[in-house]
Amino acid sequence: MGRTPDDARYLVALGAAVRAARERKGLSQEALGFEADLDRTYVSGIERGVRNPTATSIRRIAKALGVAPSRLMRGAES
Repeated sequence: MGRTPDDARYLVALGAAVRAARERKGLSQEALGFEADLDRTYVSGIERGVRNPTATSIRRIAKALGVAPSRLMRGAES
């Protein structure tokens, strides 16, 4: 099963929410990756909407950013 246009739009919106939270925190992609124990290129892919992060990755990113995972998800929905 492939990615639908709705899926693609959601991933782009989720990436934008992650980027906005990261920038508010003043972190680089590399620093966020380090704090979340994820590769910087993976963080970049999430922010660009080309990676589909797992729930575990979202939890790690949220923890590194000091926000609830639901906040990132809500940011993608608005």
